[in-house]
Amino acid sequence: MRILQILTRKLSSSQIRSTAPSSTFSSRQFHSLSNPASFGIAFDIDGVLLRGNIPIGSSPQALKSLYDDSGTLKVPYVFLTNGGGVPESKRAKELARLLDVNILPLQVIQGHTPFKQLMKRFEDELVVAVGKGEPAEVMSEYGFKNVLSIDEYASYFDNIDPLAQYKKWTDKQDVNQNSKSKHVAFSNDPCSQRAQAVFVVSDSVDWSRDIQVLCDILRTGGLPGKEIAHQPPLFFANDDLAYQALFPSERLGMGAFRIALESVFNAIHPAALKYTSYGKPNPFVFKNAETVLMQVLQSSHYNNQVDGREQFFKTLYMIGDNPAVDIKGARQAGNPWFSILTRTGVFKGKENYDECPADLVVDTVEEAVDYILSKECIS
Repeated sequence: MRILQILTRKLSSSQIRSTAPSSTFSSRQFHSLSNPASFGIAFDIDGVLLRGNIPIGSSPQALKSLYDDSGTLKVPYVFLTNGGGVPESKRAKELARLLDVNILPLQVIQGHTPFKQLMKRFEDELVVAVGKGEPAEVMSEYGFKNVLSIDEYASYFDNIDPLAQYKKWTDKQDVNQNSKSKHVAFSNDPCSQRAQAVFVVSDSVDWSRDIQVLCDILRTGGLPGKEIAHQPPLFFANDDLAYQALFPSERLGMGAFRIALESVFNAIHPAALKYTSYGKPNPFVFKNAETVLMQVLQSSHYNNQVDGREQFFKTLYMIGDNPAVDIKGARQAGNPWFSILTRTGVFKGKENYDECPADLVVDTVEEAVDYILSKECIS
């Protein structure tokens, strides 16, 4: 494995491409299904498999090669993304529709998935969820009982957003107020109840309003409009500065929003902003992905015991488009992770990325999967 990594890094990108087979392997060319796979795959989504809601190249066919002819999963894989904003169950259905394969909610690991580990700490406390999509629904599915989206929370405070009258989407926010009882059953008005934590679940839609309201919450101990008090905990689902969407160049991500919030907060508050960021490239995310991959393996028709020995992975492949996030994370996680960088998203270079080189560089996710199947199938 180590020798392979060293040799691979020395190869030019053209040489690397030549090692990948020209077409996807069929199930007859793969391992016997009577034996569990000794490897697993983690796919980034945006910039690797999808751009917006549009599949990139033949990414659906690449995923289909991981199933046998009957549609049974033969290679355990997960989606390891810093994105989110909807529950994992809903994202699994969406991905299944876009990529035309069967996907379990278990296989979807989003940036905010680790928030569920904080449920016991804040289960009955008032918390505010920030971001696009359904941030409050996400937190509710994790077990948080008193959660409000920042849209809902801000609606309780008259004039908290001085620019609200100029925003054309205020009608949509007003509609959201009708669903307050869906996520929370308060004994007290939020205006008199301290917010005990803030979770940035997904990308902020309204930076000006959200920075204003979050500064209010964080400076006053969770009671906007009141005196300065101890800052409540603040959690970010990821710290991505940029990501690849439909626009040709990268778009600013949650990391950019964090920088903006931190800059403003530190300029108006005597103590620096304190926060915790999750998501790739944190090594624990990859350790958790390894655990989930084993659960995926066990949920299939395989038995996780081989000759009386517990099954383990010899190699785990991370396929991503962002060197600073996907590749750096896999490298920091170490053995048994093997990093594969595609040119379909953030990274578009001809050669490997010097600052954080991948073990392998390919043009597309199809080439990445072909390489993996070739390497794992040929003795």
